[in-house]
Amino acid sequence: MEYDLELNKVVDEIKKQKAKTVCIQLPDGLKNKALEIHDYIEKNTKAKCFIWMSSCFGACDIPELKDVDLLIQFGHSNFL
Repeated sequence: MEYDLELNKVVDEIKKQKAKTVCIQLPDGLKNKALEIHDYIEKNTKAKCFIWMSSCFGACDIPELKDVDLLIQFGHSNFL
């Protein structure tokens, strides 16, 4: 299955927030896209991008992070 990761929206938000460090959290089914997401963000922003490779069981599973300006969670479902 192919997903629209909406990376242009991710880049816009990083720039809007003026984030210098960004953490991307992915569910297991999207972790194969981690390198693609990382490379796109670092190519199109000045932010340093980190991928959270531990669990991601939904919007309530937020990792405890230090020194990260912005956390972006991806999921399989549309969440408004």
